[in-house]
Amino acid sequence: MWRNIKTPQCTQACLAQHGFEADGFVRLHWVTSRRLRGMHSPMYEEKLLHILHDVAEGSIAPDAALEQCRLAPLEDLFCGLKLDPHRKLRTGLGEVVFAPGKSDAQLCSAMKHLNRAGPALASRVNEAQAQSLQAAFPQGHYWPEARLFALGKELPANPPWPAEGEALVLSAGAADRPVALEAFGCMRFFGIDSGYIADVGVAGLHRLQPYLQSLSEARLIVAVAGMEGALPGVVAGFVRCPVIAVPTSVGYGVGAGGHAALNAMLCSCVPGLAVVNIDSGFGAAAFAAKMLLRGKE
Repeated sequence: MWRNIKTPQCTQACLAQHGFEADGFVRLHWVTSRRLRGMHSPMYEEKLLHILHDVAEGSIAPDAALEQCRLAPLEDLFCGLKLDPHRKLRTGLGEVVFAPGKSDAQLCSAMKHLNRAGPALASRVNEAQAQSLQAAFPQGHYWPEARLFALGKELPANPPWPAEGEALVLSAGAADRPVALEAFGCMRFFGIDSGYIADVGVAGLHRLQPYLQSLSEARLIVAVAGMEGALPGVVAGFVRCPVIAVPTSVGYGVGAGGHAALNAMLCSCVPGLAVVNIDSGFGAAAFAAKMLLRGKE
């Protein structure tokens, strides 16, 4: 019933800036319907089509329409999961699936539905879950060391990795590497120009010397360390950019599963240092992406 409605040229230009194919309302309607496929909210679809009708007639600006679409309903998969397909529109980062505790059916269903809106990522994926995901999505990419599985985007699983970039991930020791690679892989998935420098802990601080230029040019650094957790504070004392500290659960006895490193990082006297949860490579990557991508909007 929208075939006779044509969008004004100014409306088409604005819609094109937001990634819509808008040479006419008929195509706009088709693209939107394709993006809505699988959602269980006829009421929301009716509301969205009403908004698009207003845009096509020129009675509402595309930017205003976008604001009205930010709080979309959840997508109930009826398997114990409620997905948030508009999270990227609302927050800047799409929903990432946390694999632990989910059945193979839940994990596959979540990835399938999220992939309809664009590239999809799952974190903390174990080998058994990876086999199930790979069987369901042969085109997917699993990175065992980082425990990441992606659909629609390649993961940087193969070294050598660059030692420079807008964001840099540092790991203190080899045992911290899985958490560091989770941070590095997630940042690359989010579209951040990032690099990774391994095994530069304070037991051999001179190992940082070859990378001082890269550190000084980075806009943000993620420093991952277990044991006494000293690396982030030391690095933050050398650079002008913010440093995100990630404590890991690596260490002996009084390390208490990463609590000693966490407390040391929280107690740092170096300004410009923020701390995320123990082993939270994803948390550091998400924080970094929000900082860096927001500045490009």
